[in-house]
Amino acid sequence: MTERPTTTSVITRLSPAKINLFLHITGKRADGYHNLQTVFRLLNWGDYLHFTLVDDAAFSIIDKTLDADKLCHQLLTLSGADTITSSINDNLIFKAASALLAFAIQANKLPQQLAQIQITLDKHLPMGAGLGGGSSNAATTLLVLNEIWQLDVNQNELIKIGASIGADVPIFIFGKDAIAMGIGEELTAIDLPAQQYLVLTPNAHVSTAQLFTHPQLQRDIAPLSIATIQSQSNEYVQHLNSPYQNVFSPLVTSLAPAVDEALHYLQGLESQALGTARMTGSGSAVFLPLDTSVTTDKALLATWIAGAPCAGYLVSNL
Repeated sequence: MTERPTTTSVITRLSPAKINLFLHITGKRADGYHNLQTVFRLLNWGDYLHFTLVDDAAFSIIDKTLDADKLCHQLLTLSGADTITSSINDNLIFKAASALLAFAIQANKLPQQLAQIQITLDKHLPMGAGLGGGSSNAATTLLVLNEIWQLDVNQNELIKIGASIGADVPIFIFGKDAIAMGIGEELTAIDLPAQQYLVLTPNAHVSTAQLFTHPQLQRDIAPLSIATIQSQSNEYVQHLNSPYQNVFSPLVTSLAPAVDEALHYLQGLESQALGTARMTGSGSAVFLPLDTSVTTDKALLATWIAGAPCAGYLVSNL
């Protein structure tokens, strides 16, 4: 009798970058975190995650009280992320998978068998750039494993799981441009015009923890209502007009000369691009919104990228 050959399936997903069109801190919370207000924009640029499952390799769940981390080690292997963390347990992809399993165990949603999966990370986004790379990887992992393992965890539950991993994870589960409040988990969809951006990624990194504890960080910006942010999109989409700003920008540009140089370079292009250059997140990436009048001039854009002081990318909203 001839054995049936083992078959494999591969699911590949874009793990997109995000930018913050503005970023405010409105106060410090009792739990030590900060309340934020921002508009997230998802991009058509990012990392790729490949989920390879062997169709015949199912792991039988005998003890449903099994520790989620141990179960995660039995179900997953991870490649392409070796240099990101010293231990796989600290990697956000593994943390996301473990948190999803822990939720499924607690909610009694764990099936009798789960597919064993090889996750391969094809990394393109620089770390510590304010583009949300690690958070996006975690969110993509939650979404795809929930699908593969048929755990039937709904979006709101996934967002709560994501928020426990990192403040930027929920937006990638939400999957669309949004106004964000709280620590980033209170999301309201916003409809924004299609846009192209020139993104620069200087080779610099300032610790987010250092920035949040910096004595000069502005933490008391007056909160804006969702209705105000929705109605005033012209004040922060193409240009960045007061009161909209990124509170981290003055600190990061003073602490990291490479970020200051990259932002200054983009500011020199503003009159041609008809947009306001700014930093995303807590840095170090900076971006310039491009008016449609320049997006068709490929030679001009190529010149801008070639003249940049660091790596540059022409990207669009997702």
